[in-house]
Amino acid sequence: MSIRNTPLVGGEFFHLYNRGNSKQLIFLDNEDYERFIKLLYLCNSEHNINFRNDIIKKHIDPFDFERGGLLVYIGAWVLMPNHFHIYISSPRQFLGPKELASIAKFMLKLLTSYSMYFNKKYNRTGKLFENKFKSVYIKNEVQAKYLFSYIHLNPVKLINPKWKEQGIKNKEKVVSFLDSYKYSSYLDYVGLIRKENKILNRENFLNYFTNIELFKKEIFDWINKDPQS
Repeated sequence: MSIRNTPLVGGEFFHLYNRGNSKQLIFLDNEDYERFIKLLYLCNSEHNINFRNDIIKKHIDPFDFERGGLLVYIGAWVLMPNHFHIYISSPRQFLGPKELASIAKFMLKLLTSYSMYFNKKYNRTGKLFENKFKSVYIKNEVQAKYLFSYIHLNPVKLINPKWKEQGIKNKEKVVSFLDSYKYSSYLDYVGLIRKENKILNRENFLNYFTNIELFKKEIFDWINKDPQS
């Protein structure tokens, strides 16, 4: 693993993602999205949490559950019909076996828990996701800003599948759509107060934005940067 050439904040940073096996849909209704979102919060814990026993049977709101120590820090996320993206930071800067194991444990818990829920709900068997999750090491600020923008603009595919190739012509329409799309951390960055705010550990990532309007402008600028530069 190469050494990061531009400091970010704290630990090492990664883009984690996966999609449905054979590109199949992994979210079929609002309940599916909401279960994955709750698991994003609950699975980020050194403890093993059983959703049925610890949450449902005890009538606990998942976002009120005391998780204890965290496995990773989450800076951004988005769910799409057949895939997801998560931007995370490891607990420490210089990764050793323990830190890498924490990232792997978080993803194993998340994907296993959701797969079990999905298969039971839809009476199916077999793999839901494609093999192992994918990870990309974030080496510098340009790459980090591009990723941050890419994650939050990902839902634009739902209204304009070719937006990456053709560019965004109508920013007002896109912003209006993103303001109504609740399956990402975009709403947390534009200041909406909701329980999902607890998923993010923003203090472990650089605070690029001094206000909401700057955030809405910057993500359109950063998507045009070369992530390999």
